[in-house]
Amino acid sequence: MNMTEGPVLGKMIRFTIPVMASGILQLLFNAADVAVVGQFAGDAAMAAVGSCGALINLIINLFIGLSVGAGVIAAQELGARRYEEVDKLISTALTSSIIGGIAVMIFGIVMARPLLLLMDTPEDVLAEAVPYMRAYFCGMPGCLVYNYMAAILRSSGDTKRPLFFLTAAGVVNVALNLVMVLGFGMGAIGVGIATAASQYVAAGATLIYMSKTKTSLRLAGFKVYGKKLLRMITIGLPAGMQGCMFSLSNVIIQSAVNAYPTVTIAGNTAAGNLEGFVYTAMNSVYHTALTFIGQNVGAGKFERIKKIAFQCAGMVLVIGLALSGLLVFFGDKLLLIYASGENRDLIVQAGMNRLSIIAATYFLCGLMDVGCGILRGMGKAVQPMIVSLLGSCVFRIIWVFTVCPLFPGQIMALYISYPISWIVTGGVHYIFCVYFYRRLMKRKKQAELTVPATT
Repeated sequence: MNMTEGPVLGKMIRFTIPVMASGILQLLFNAADVAVVGQFAGDAAMAAVGSCGALINLIINLFIGLSVGAGVIAAQELGARRYEEVDKLISTALTSSIIGGIAVMIFGIVMARPLLLLMDTPEDVLAEAVPYMRAYFCGMPGCLVYNYMAAILRSSGDTKRPLFFLTAAGVVNVALNLVMVLGFGMGAIGVGIATAASQYVAAGATLIYMSKTKTSLRLAGFKVYGKKLLRMITIGLPAGMQGCMFSLSNVIIQSAVNAYPTVTIAGNTAAGNLEGFVYTAMNSVYHTALTFIGQNVGAGKFERIKKIAFQCAGMVLVIGLALSGLLVFFGDKLLLIYASGENRDLIVQAGMNRLSIIAATYFLCGLMDVGCGILRGMGKAVQPMIVSLLGSCVFRIIWVFTVCPLFPGQIMALYISYPISWIVTGGVHYIFCVYFYRRLMKRKKQAELTVPATT
């Protein structure tokens, strides 16, 4: 896909749809876990899967962030037609993802119980959560390899193959979920094993394709190039730290939620799972903004940034409003997918309490993320990290310890912190977007006015 010439809206839509489908399918891994345990293994097992989500993201987001760096670099190098540099990047990304995946796996297995205890996870939930989390982390090498390689494929405009590979993994995940829970009665640990196995299916399919392709995205061995790794870290580490801090704030919020009855935790888990589909759909536009702007920056076509930015903002607004509306109006029916037993109505009510605030305003989160993607596509890594940390993470943590105690037992006071943080963070992101765009255009004009010396 040529992202540096011609109209962009049609290309962005064609790029976004497979990314959206891939993200939703990846989210279905966890959704299948929650649905299967909720229907066949009980409330405690479903709460166990939900209570692990924020903690798992906290641990792996640092390494997933480096895949953002790989994607930005690949987009810029491809835009500049520097294909030898792409080979070096692929080799570095593959090797670092394998090493990082093994490190994360060992850490997650060893620290599962201490970290869940630190979150004040209830005893009945803890018995299911610890084995689930350990099984889940066994799939981390596959998870990181797939995410790194998929980021590079998408940077070239190839969004369909990552979707195909993830589809195969999704089929394996759902089938193994049913086998483990219904066939062997393994509960939460069974769905953890199924998810881990599916991660290796996605990674294996991606590596097989890249080892056989004749394009510029072929595998170039297992070697770390210092300059590429440093640049990946420079761009990706702030994104990873941002993801970690977001997850840390979610862990603190989850810890606050854990003080409520198990049915409230289960309802919060189910609603959060539904919201994840909306977030993933909107987040696909973040990847679109990052990739299209990255390629145009690499090609030196800064004047196209403004059009891409406005059209991405419009796309995410339409997606966010449409899907958020579906959750608000049909959430009670969708929550029944996760809830069963005598506490079903209580779980649905708890889930609707969350959806009525967070899902209803989720389009604000999408706009915030697009602003972040625009900055990263321009090669800015530190600024969006700092803004996100202060505007969302630090703000939410302060809110939990200051505002929430003023409303004891009122979980709605916790939920309202989300839309407020999105407005603050998104507003500052777009101010920075305008500032850096003007700097790029000024730099280009100065370069055009410079007349090369002749002999």
